[in-house]
Amino acid sequence: MRRRILNTMIAMLLAVGLLLGVPLSVIAWWWVADNAHQNLDSRLKLISAQLIRQEGTEGRVAPGSLDLEAFRLLLPEGGRLTVRYPTIDGNQAVTVIGSPIVGQSMTDSIALGNAGSLVLEIPMSQVRDDQLAAVGIVVLVVAGSIAAGTIAAAVTAGRVADPMIDLADRAAAMAKGDFRSEWKTYGISELDRVSDALGDANAEIALRLEREGEIVGDVSHQLRSRLTAIQLRLDELSLHADPAVVTEAEAALEQVERLSRELDEMVAASRNEPGVPTRIDVEDMVRTLVGDFQAAFGARDRDLEATFSGHTTAVSARPGRLREALSVLVDNALQHGAGECRIDVDDLPSADMLRITVADGGPGVDDDLVGLIFRRGFSAGRGNGVGLSLARALVEADGGRLELTTRRPPVFSIVVPSAHPSDVRPAPSPVRRDPVPHR
Repeated sequence: MRRRILNTMIAMLLAVGLLLGVPLSVIAWWWVADNAHQNLDSRLKLISAQLIRQEGTEGRVAPGSLDLEAFRLLLPEGGRLTVRYPTIDGNQAVTVIGSPIVGQSMTDSIALGNAGSLVLEIPMSQVRDDQLAAVGIVVLVVAGSIAAGTIAAAVTAGRVADPMIDLADRAAAMAKGDFRSEWKTYGISELDRVSDALGDANAEIALRLEREGEIVGDVSHQLRSRLTAIQLRLDELSLHADPAVVTEAEAALEQVERLSRELDEMVAASRNEPGVPTRIDVEDMVRTLVGDFQAAFGARDRDLEATFSGHTTAVSARPGRLREALSVLVDNALQHGAGECRIDVDDLPSADMLRITVADGGPGVDDDLVGLIFRRGFSAGRGNGVGLSLARALVEADGGRLELTTRRPPVFSIVVPSAHPSDVRPAPSPVRRDPVPHR
């Protein structure tokens, strides 16, 4: 920005310098020539008066009696004077005073009627030197003005650009979640207004984030309490004598533990706590997800199948993100799709990526809705418009991408970084609590 402002102001100075400098140079050139002509004219008038005085009342000069010294005193440096005057015998005498002029000359003359005539010459080189000196002075003045203007432009550009750069840096820091720095005033009313507005927004956003953090903490605490109570109940059911009841209780316990882990990840993400990249066994995750949704698909006489090829290990700092995003896609296929739902997991070794596709035989997505389905709050059906936008955000948070690759029938693709055993460490095994003894 500083360079743009400086370049603009320098361009304006150069334009003004040219618009003023060229006419001033021409005027100076003409002014010097006019002064030279006026100087010659004034000297000729003095010389003519001296000539008339020497002629006397008769208007004649005796041959050889002309006082040349009086004329030499009135000649300019390097000048040459030609005097034509009448003599007593009635003839015209010509007297030349000064050295011959080599090259071009500036000439001025005066006619005295019966008293004769005068021609005064000076070398044109003298006039040219004076003209070039005058133009040089104009050029120096214009150059000095441009230099002074450039210094002023640099100071002005810094005074304008530095506060704007500082303001932009503070706005960028605020966008990244840094709300600690103070918003300065710069002595420029427009920038101060922007700074005050951003400062108010900074305080408001910081206050809202603090309140949201408190709400997240309160909600997580309440959910943990309820999950603990449910787990205690399920632990007691796992001691039931009926094996079917025990099986269902253990399955419910597994769901509660999974929900508890995902709750921990969401709370950590809300606090911007850095996660450690870990390996995820995508095949195991997908098979578990298929088992969770199998009954729901079966109730609608539909099938849910999964296929795997290649290396099926992905990298994620929050393992629950990928599972939640995949759950959203499968649930959408259940609610809005038709026919068989297929989950295909394949490795892309050339790109070090893992691709997971979810497809069904439903009607798909209309062309005019393709650009809207991932927008938060938009829903083409009975949903609340949060699922797909949340799924894309979760995938992108791990460096992946979620796209609609085929419109009809619908095919959604998740591409996430694949794992290399030497790059990341395995994900920690889930913690299983021992059943609480029956009391």
